[in-house]
Amino acid sequence: MPGIVDGHHGAMRMLSEQHALRFSCQSCSLQGILSLPATPQARGVLIVTGGPQYRAGSHRQFALLAQHLAGAGIPVLRFDYRGMGDSEGEVRTYEHLDEDLQAAVATFFDAVPCLQELVIWGLCDGAAAAAYYAHQESRVCGLILLNPWVRTAPGIARATLRHYYLARLFDRAFWRKLASGRIALGAAARSLRQLSAAARASQSSAGTPAQRLYDALARFQGRVLIVLSGEDLTAREFVDLQQGSAAWRTLLAAPAVQQVHVAHANHTFSRRLWRDQVALLCSDWLAAG
Repeated sequence: MPGIVDGHHGAMRMLSEQHALRFSCQSCSLQGILSLPATPQARGVLIVTGGPQYRAGSHRQFALLAQHLAGAGIPVLRFDYRGMGDSEGEVRTYEHLDEDLQAAVATFFDAVPCLQELVIWGLCDGAAAAAYYAHQESRVCGLILLNPWVRTAPGIARATLRHYYLARLFDRAFWRKLASGRIALGAAARSLRQLSAAARASQSSAGTPAQRLYDALARFQGRVLIVLSGEDLTAREFVDLQQGSAAWRTLLAAPAVQQVHVAHANHTFSRRLWRDQVALLCSDWLAAG
């Protein structure tokens, strides 16, 4: 299906086509969509979905991003891993996607003969899955990670207390509801006590999503772009993790790592303004490398 996508900084956009790809992973049939420019660049982007999403993404974010990048000459493959969307197999979690990513990478290189290297793009637990896999594949030269998943019970409790409950103290609407009796004080107090207890709880870092992500990024030799939403608890938990860890701060201060915040954006960048900001950030970062 040929088409021309919107201009980027007023530049002419390249004609691109979309091709349905069916490929195998461990005897299961997987479905993907390849956005192929008329003259593709040697570096492509593989999009990994996060959470219970299929290849179009929430608010069609992945489809629109693929269209944008293909218009700049970048081939893009987005796909449903096993158990998701139109792909076969049992549902699996983000910790177990290496085989699916390996199959998608092989298919991408077969479908685009001029391809020499890849950047993997992922959102939330899809970002974690991308990072877990990237250091195992020499042809992966970069990672674009949006609101990467580092969830622990103490971590999300601290983020909720710091960024949700504290913000409500400065919210006039909260005080109006409190004065009118529309807030159940008993339930709110119980919730606050439970969160406070969870936030104080100690937890070994071994085996946590945060530690596994740290280990994966430490082993990866390519460039990394991290995009964080301004109004998202997953992103806030990732920021808090850095603030509390000298090792994380050192890792993310490396010259190959860039971190950007999209102010006011929610977890899935649901507004067009936020989606466009992400698309421009990604295409600019890809062009600079």
